[in-house]
Amino acid sequence: MTSEMERTAIVAPNAPGGRSYSQAVGVGDFVFVAGTASKNMETGTFPAGIAAQMEQAIKNIGEVLAAADCRLDDVVKVTTYITPEAYAVDEEAVLAEEIYTRAFSAEPKPARSSPRVALPIPEALISIEAIAVRPTS
Repeated sequence: MTSEMERTAIVAPNAPGGRSYSQAVGVGDFVFVAGTASKNMETGTFPAGIAAQMEQAIKNIGEVLAAADCRLDDVVKVTTYITPEAYAVDEEAVLAEEIYTRAFSAEPKPARSSPRVALPIPEALISIEAIAVRPTS
């Protein structure tokens, strides 16, 4: 059985992606953004510390959302996959949460889950996935 709703792959050249998955998929008014790492696409590296990685991962999510004509304010659900080591330094953890709170400042705030996981890239401390609702014209 197939869905009647059209699915569209979203491609953002300035954000990390993979060959085996779409960076995001648009279905109707929804945009489903795949887990997006904190890789700086200009340097090809991961910033040091969870605060800098939170900021970079959010920037990368913003690039993918922009390719779908969305903004961070359109996000309704966020999952932040965080390594156990990421919040080892309390000051960094507090700063990371402040960065997150500023980025996702629209009311109501998006629903959020933050499981602690082992990520497949050793340098990565965080990966963020999101669900957004496209704005109406």
